[in-house]
Amino acid sequence: MFWLFAALIFGASAPAVAQRATVETVQFYADSVGRTMKYNIILPSGYGTEEAVNRLYPTLYLLHGGGSNFQAWRRFLGVPSYALDYEMIVVMPDAGNSLYVNWAQTDDDRLNAWEDYIVTDLIGHVQTNYRAVEQREGRAITGFSMGGYGAITVGLRHPKMFVSVGSQSGSLKTARNAARRLRQGEVARAPRNYSPEMQARRRLENPLIGLPGFSSIVDRTPNGQPFVTPEQADAHDPFNLVLTVPLDELPLLSIDCGTDDRLVGASKEFAELLLDHDIPFNYMQLAGGHDPGYWIQTMGYFMGLHHEAMQRALGQRPISVRR
Repeated sequence: MFWLFAALIFGASAPAVAQRATVETVQFYADSVGRTMKYNIILPSGYGTEEAVNRLYPTLYLLHGGGSNFQAWRRFLGVPSYALDYEMIVVMPDAGNSLYVNWAQTDDDRLNAWEDYIVTDLIGHVQTNYRAVEQREGRAITGFSMGGYGAITVGLRHPKMFVSVGSQSGSLKTARNAARRLRQGEVARAPRNYSPEMQARRRLENPLIGLPGFSSIVDRTPNGQPFVTPEQADAHDPFNLVLTVPLDELPLLSIDCGTDDRLVGASKEFAELLLDHDIPFNYMQLAGGHDPGYWIQTMGYFMGLHHEAMQRALGQRPISVRR
């Protein structure tokens, strides 16, 4: 299943459409991870016109899943097609197989502060080089699978940075399961044994990534442990985090998952937690599994949802008046 998914990412293309937004690939040095990184960015139509020279735009950050990369949104999820409908900047970063957390233990000399990479290096680079709204009200983050966990976790750990946070087919119990293993005396992430053939495949470089030393699955997977104590895992558990943020400071939460997805149970449990505590959120589930087919059919809807949340927060929508 993993390699089928990877093959889709590496080789598949988005459905043909009549019109597409322009995607730019940006390369920059990120101090938090000590390496050159890339992200794709889509700018709104009219961004470069004289009329828009002083205009600031809301920004949506899209986090990829495990085994995937920053090209996935562009190549097989059709984001450039959906982006045409919204006047916002769309940023698609790369973070390897990092879980989007600062790793507590690294077994080599690499830096693996991937949460810091997102909230400091990446967002800082976008804010410096593009006309993005600087306030929380103009920033949203979402992702699929590992990126769904990453978006929810980063968003709840930094609620003053994001007004809207989402998860599509998110692995929302990643930290909760790690905490359970640690309390049982195990490591957070147990090492996996791969056949020689699989090891060779994992060392193949993906030319679509084009980052020396960061283009194979082996290179993109940190060596070490994301958490070494149960408390560290608890501090990255969305089920815990959402109850620590004051209600008036919580970003709008959006959750969706396919009914045939092995992770749908976690999404339902998270939704039940939000219901029990009267926390506003959006929830959707459609027929589908943990695959591009499901994400394609939901992506347009959730891009619109995050865009609308930012527009409302920025005062660009009418406010209802009770009579």
